[in-house]
Amino acid sequence: MQETPYPQPLLDDDELDRLDDFLDSERVDAEALDLIGSHGLLVALAVAPRDVPASTWVGELFHGEPTFANDAERDDILGLLERLKRNAIEALEHGQLPELPFDLELEGLAAEETPIGDWCAGFMEGVFLDESAWFEGDEEGAATLLLPFMALSGLFDDEPDMAELAGDPLQAERLVQQLPELVLDIYLHYRVPPESPKPSPRKKQPAGRGGRKR
Repeated sequence: MQETPYPQPLLDDDELDRLDDFLDSERVDAEALDLIGSHGLLVALAVAPRDVPASTWVGELFHGEPTFANDAERDDILGLLERLKRNAIEALEHGQLPELPFDLELEGLAAEETPIGDWCAGFMEGVFLDESAWFEGDEEGAATLLLPFMALSGLFDDEPDMAELAGDPLQAERLVQQLPELVLDIYLHYRVPPESPKPSPRKKQPAGRGGRKR
């Protein structure tokens, strides 16, 4: 029986703290994503069907242009965000699961009241940046893959099916436990092309009946 891979941290604790401090500071727009939401958005971009330019997702993440103290701070913060995304791709490429920045337990709370909901909302923000790419060609399949993230995000509570799924404590808890594996499933679906079957060797025609003999 194959063991579940151990989740891989995408940044170390010091790097996460630096990002958290900056995103929680007054130099960032109040509507900007926090550390948890940013983590979700960047993981979504790591598994997305096609690359989204940094100029697009940086503006979405910060909800505008933050006030950096100097060029060194700008390079540090933007570099950490890029590294988080790149490390997610690297881990998934090797079949590893990303470590998510929260405990995989709801503890009886609604998902949208926890960091889990914030992370899934950030993930869906990453989907919305290039929504057509996620759904083109196989809308039903994409909806199935994204359903857990949509239900746990709290962004779709006006849709009865989503509300019912998120409102079932056992179902919601099960989805939360599966989030790292679901991220890998999405990566494999969008980023790893299926192997083409090898062509069968052509059979030689026997000489005589049905065959031509030179």
